[in-house]
Amino acid sequence: MPEQSTNAARLQASARDHLLLHFGQHASLRNGQHVFLPERGEGVYLYDAAGKRYIDGLSALFCAQLGYSYGPEFAKAAERQLSRLPFSTLWNTAHPAAIELAERLAALAPDGINRVFFTSGGSESVESAWKLARMYHVAQGQPQRTKAIARRTAYHGQTMGALALTGIPALKEPFGAPALDVTHVPNTNRYRTTDADEEAFTSRLLAETEAAVLEAGPERVSLLIAEPVQNAGGCFTPPAGYWAGLRAMADRYGFLLVADEVITGFGRIGDYFSVSRYGAVPDMITTAKGLTSSYAALGAVLVSDKVAEPFYGDGVTLLHGLTFAGHPVAAAIALTNLDVFERDGVLDNVRALTGHLRARLAELTELDIVGDVRGDGFFWALELVDGPDGERFAADRKNELIKRFLPTRMRDLGLLARADDRGDPVVQIAPPLISTREELDEIVDLLAQALADADRRFLHDR
Repeated sequence: MPEQSTNAARLQASARDHLLLHFGQHASLRNGQHVFLPERGEGVYLYDAAGKRYIDGLSALFCAQLGYSYGPEFAKAAERQLSRLPFSTLWNTAHPAAIELAERLAALAPDGINRVFFTSGGSESVESAWKLARMYHVAQGQPQRTKAIARRTAYHGQTMGALALTGIPALKEPFGAPALDVTHVPNTNRYRTTDADEEAFTSRLLAETEAAVLEAGPERVSLLIAEPVQNAGGCFTPPAGYWAGLRAMADRYGFLLVADEVITGFGRIGDYFSVSRYGAVPDMITTAKGLTSSYAALGAVLVSDKVAEPFYGDGVTLLHGLTFAGHPVAAAIALTNLDVFERDGVLDNVRALTGHLRARLAELTELDIVGDVRGDGFFWALELVDGPDGERFAADRKNELIKRFLPTRMRDLGLLARADDRGDPVVQIAPPLISTREELDEIVDLLAQALADADRRFLHDR
């Protein structure tokens, strides 16, 4: 057996015996199935331990914005920081890398958002936004604001507070009563709606959201959190006027508006912060993933001057902290990430190629199994249906399609993309932001082949 194959087999056996996979089905490992095992990356491609090449159509998990070839540049930034100050907390102290990064982020954020609270990742950012909101309301003499509004099917993280905000019941049920009192309202999925037009759709969504606020007691609502483009369920973009309506509602009733940009931030839609594109300035923005393009673990909550103001009162302590948040090495890598974005025109690349990617994906609606194509920037979903009239798949057929057939077929073809059924079944792509036109075409061509195979097997050969 070649050395490479021997090493791959050894790693697979060790993973089976020692590694607990996040959201993993471990019985499959005991039954002899192999875990996907990337060993190195180059550009937008990954190579597994057996040497097979895959094109990364998902940016790992919506976070490898720059792909896999910038390692030497980031390594130099990390080495410089390690040689000067390898570690310092932000517990009532500061270090230069965190200060410089906070200043850079404030300059990129919407007007009025000038403060940054660092975390280690997305769930921590969401949880921190909740705690900052609570402390803000207490300082305003409104400690009764203990409720939150979030959207159905939305994913906001896995720590207990973030999980309570998540609108996917199956992820929450094993863990008992939610940590927070959350009301979930409709998301912005246009597919299958019966509204007469976009204006009617916006009006209905805002009316149903406001009704939920009133039922919860507007004087008891602390915040409303939403992604500018919702990931779970499949890349739901907002209709015109929706975010402006949320902003007006938050101002009317006194709760805070939080844009969860853990996925959509740092170029995924073509801007550093996509909420601005959709017509609103929130009170806080949660980030992670693209902040370092996944070259290090780092998150942040960008906080408006209004929300931060109470923390500057005499004798006031901000009662929240995380040991590794704003780690000096991670902050140095994030600064380098922003330098690369500016130097290499990363946002310009997304803006220039979004139309081409949209048009190529629209071609796939010719397949009966593709009911809808939606998204923006380099962030797209195709909803899969059981026939040309848009019928939904029965549970057993959906499970076979999403859990078994499509993941295996796409990987066999050398495509990394996501088949997901946290709402209706979808397949998602989110290419690295450095992808060329030709690489986007390769992703779409491979996806088309996988979906054509699914169309034939599930719709026409039954």
